[in-house]
Amino acid sequence: MKWASAISTSASLEMAVKEVTERAKSELGTQPDLAFVFVSVAFASEYARLMPLLKNYLPVAHLVGCSGSGVVGMDDEFPAEIEEGPALSITVAHLPNVDIQSFHLTAADLPDLDSPPQAWVDLIGVSPQASPGFVLMADPFSSGTSELLQGMDYAYPGATKVGGLAGIESFSRNSGLFCDGNLHRDGVVGVALSGEIVLEAIVAQGCRPIGDLYRVSEGDRNIMLKLEPDSVEGRPAADADTAQTPLEILQNIFQSMDEEERELAQNALFIGVAQSGFKPSLTRRDFLIRNLVGVDPRNGANAVADKIRPGMRIQFHMRDAQTSEEDLEALLRRYRVESLENKLENGRSALPRGALLFSCTGRGEGLYDEPNFDSDLFEKYLGPLPIGGFFCNGEIGPAGATTFLHGFTSVFAICCQPSEPTSK
Repeated sequence: MKWASAISTSASLEMAVKEVTERAKSELGTQPDLAFVFVSVAFASEYARLMPLLKNYLPVAHLVGCSGSGVVGMDDEFPAEIEEGPALSITVAHLPNVDIQSFHLTAADLPDLDSPPQAWVDLIGVSPQASPGFVLMADPFSSGTSELLQGMDYAYPGATKVGGLAGIESFSRNSGLFCDGNLHRDGVVGVALSGEIVLEAIVAQGCRPIGDLYRVSEGDRNIMLKLEPDSVEGRPAADADTAQTPLEILQNIFQSMDEEERELAQNALFIGVAQSGFKPSLTRRDFLIRNLVGVDPRNGANAVADKIRPGMRIQFHMRDAQTSEEDLEALLRRYRVESLENKLENGRSALPRGALLFSCTGRGEGLYDEPNFDSDLFEKYLGPLPIGGFFCNGEIGPAGATTFLHGFTSVFAICCQPSEPTSK
């Protein structure tokens, strides 16, 4: 197995295609079996030209990709995150003994959520027994993405599913999805990989908890009306007098902050929804971060970008550059250590060969005040792997055993080759 990646910032689409394909093919040194292409929204008027150009320069059986507000690729030996202006990246892979299934789906294709798992298997065309991993890219305006993730989790439990929502050109509001020579304007494109390949994910949400842990005592759809302190036993407090409105709790949290934190919280406040209803001690990894989308000063309620149910455990969170760096660094360090421990324990490991980065448009240089931050940190811990990707309008990745659509997140898909066990 071998991967290669290249990026171009040429203002000419044809020149950009020529540059990235020649460099990627030269680096790969053999015929690719799969290619990922990511094109910046600066080329929105030329999306229809991209597939014919790629076909001329890079004949490949399976090609998937999308538009991005920015793109990620290798500039010579170093990762580059190009967040503005024209840019094109391509990541190619030689995958012996790997089965590749590319696909395009629309909301109309999806089975009902009450359908059996086999309906989703028939749709994708890959058996769960093959232990596939999935890379997905979706139009942000199309319905059905969340339903697709639920259905795929149902049909392929334990399978890694990663990706992102395509970038949108500001004037036309169009995005581009690419699959095997075709341009699509809606739905989802993706690829299933099975056989001698392991797809692993790192999901960096980059937030830290503030204040105490609470349970939702009153909620309606996506509205939190009343919260009460979470008891040590993991059950709601019995005394109704302990319930407060989310606004009251936020006001108390703000009073405990210094001026710098208060200013930061104005634009960096989120809700963390605990994935366990009873786990006594929670860490950052146990929360699914959701946007706080509104506050009603009349009743103190908070609107959240997700469904809210009574009994949910929640904690307010805040995001800043330092927390995002610490979060990603801790995840990368843990991944490296766990990979080594697995190799030492059973003599077998999954060797990283290439990677994809799906990063929120709210990260990058705007958050860190320096370019290439996430990809450089990735290289620091996992070595000089070929990496491609794009800046998304939403990121797809696992939290625990469930796949979610995230925001303000960096999701790394690490493509690994299983090693043979060593003799003891």
